[in-house]
Amino acid sequence: MFLWNHWVRSLSKKLVITDWKKNGEEFLAALLLDQEQALQIQLEPREQENLLGNIYVGRVEKVVEGMQAAFVEIAPGKSCYLPLTEAEYAIFTSRRIHSAPLRAGDELLVQVSKEAIKSKVPRVTACPELAGRYLIFTAGKKRLNFSARLPGCDKKALQSLLEPVWKEGTYSLIVRTNAAGAPPEEVLRELNDLKQQWESIKERGLHRTCFSLLRSSEPFYLSVLRDTSFEELEKIQTDDPAVFDEMKRYLEEYAPQHVEKLTIYQDSLLPLSKLCRMEAVMAEALSEKVWLKSGGFLVIQQTEALTAIDVNSGKYTGKKDSQQVYKKINLEAAKEIARQLRLRSLSGILIVDFINLEKEEDRQELLETFDQFVRQDPIKTRVIDMTALQLVEVTRKKVRRSLAEQLNRSFRKDSP
Repeated sequence: MFLWNHWVRSLSKKLVITDWKKNGEEFLAALLLDQEQALQIQLEPREQENLLGNIYVGRVEKVVEGMQAAFVEIAPGKSCYLPLTEAEYAIFTSRRIHSAPLRAGDELLVQVSKEAIKSKVPRVTACPELAGRYLIFTAGKKRLNFSARLPGCDKKALQSLLEPVWKEGTYSLIVRTNAAGAPPEEVLRELNDLKQQWESIKERGLHRTCFSLLRSSEPFYLSVLRDTSFEELEKIQTDDPAVFDEMKRYLEEYAPQHVEKLTIYQDSLLPLSKLCRMEAVMAEALSEKVWLKSGGFLVIQQTEALTAIDVNSGKYTGKKDSQQVYKKINLEAAKEIARQLRLRSLSGILIVDFINLEKEEDRQELLETFDQFVRQDPIKTRVIDMTALQLVEVTRKKVRRSLAEQLNRSFRKDSP
């Protein structure tokens, strides 16, 4: 355990924002690298509007009691799913009784919380969320939660700092991992700022017409920057002047001591996308087969309902000490699978078929190791259990579409 935690803290990462083109379409790509190995890719089509995180004055199109849901339009013909369990927190633009049942024609403030995934429409929430570097503020609900990765001593200090202030409000707070070691006055300043932002949004919403956009989500690359520990970032690099200016403004306001890590890349002979091997990274992230150093390999297949990941022994054919070899391959696979989930933006239900292990203690070690690796993911990921057939069940929160879906394509088949 000590060695694992030490390895995590000693990481040196690089964040690269650059253009990438595929089949005539242009994307802005945010690539997070650790010693030149890709950990995360996020793409945003240059010409496509991003809805995720936007806050609108929406209108209830219909209420479906059987589904315990309402369908809310955020633009003419743009319908979204809203759980009825959130109706009690709704902020309406009309002077109606909040406790009255939600009905068609009601206008209320909603935020897009999930993109359209496969055949599902976007999801909205009546409890808008505003993310800061240290805190996530959620209107309506009232909870105080802490990142599972916060050390116990930091959690205790932050709870003492925030609980008295939080008790006076009507909002939820999630205290992020980045809050560890942060100056108390900075944490309180951010909370004040988030509360003022929400009050301003709410005030504007009460007087705006239906379908008004009350708040645009921040550029996706700023979200990636904010969610990455600045202390672990060795370099932030882009070849886009507009992106450079936006990131510089963000760093000057929130992390001035790290501004020097930001550089603009200028080399007409070797584009930044070539320097960071975008084509090779994308080929790996879209390939069905992933080779392991041990000679084993993974097969990753997305279906409508779930993602299946099969661990194979590959080039190993011997019989001597085969269980030790299988254990070694499984442990290497556990680390690589955790990386691939993040790299490919896979979510929902995932089933991992590791190589069968005979000893119970080996199976338990594999589960615990796998759980440690997935817990490093900034998106909530859980190892649920191992079934009697030694299939490991994993869930990863659905936030955005997978990388393959972002490119509107299926995985290509590897040649044998």
